[in-house]
Amino acid sequence: MDRHDGPHGEVVLRQYGDTLQIIANGCFLMDTSDGRSERRLVDAAREALDLRERPEASAVPRPRARPAVLIGGLGVGFSLAHAAADARWGRITVVERERAIIGWHHDGPLAPLTAEALADPRTEIVESDLVAFVNETSDTFDALCLDIDNGPDWTVTEGNDSLYTPAGLASCARVLRPGGVLAVWSARPSPEFEGTLWNAGFQRVRTEEIPVARGVPDVVHLAVRPG
Repeated sequence: MDRHDGPHGEVVLRQYGDTLQIIANGCFLMDTSDGRSERRLVDAAREALDLRERPEASAVPRPRARPAVLIGGLGVGFSLAHAAADARWGRITVVERERAIIGWHHDGPLAPLTAEALADPRTEIVESDLVAFVNETSDTFDALCLDIDNGPDWTVTEGNDSLYTPAGLASCARVLRPGGVLAVWSARPSPEFEGTLWNAGFQRVRTEEIPVARGVPDVVHLAVRPG
């Protein structure tokens, strides 16, 4: 349907039957066939925040501001649309480095999937490389939902590898407020990455499997920045 050569290589939008697929440098990223694990990425982060915010039985509940979420990767828009459909989220910031993908959502074939979310005043789309963004921004968030690769062990470009190292995870922690949640989507579990999360100082590290129609379950790696 469309093809662009950008600073990070080739990005293609392809149609297969009723399904739209995004391919980057020949590597399949995601498609519109399912989306349950991308939605679960957002819900798992929200549930982890709910546990943090649950008051003690003897305490008097205090009103809290709605949490801000940073979504790394726009893709076909499942995570964004799902977050925007949840009134419990406050500010929703999406970082996407591919201008072509952003364009497909604004006035292209992917627009029907995210038009309502993009019109939501809580939503902001930032055209930036997420690796650079978490190192440079002065903003902070309650949750970071990371979905820019096929997982910590299967990155789209070599430059993304650094994000899953202790130094990269320290940058992720830097943009999280105390008690903030990091949720990382992956096409397969990575026990080694769990260890890296612990070694980077995160707490309550766990991995949740999400059954999908295409076979091997996707997973969400979850971790909490210490309060």
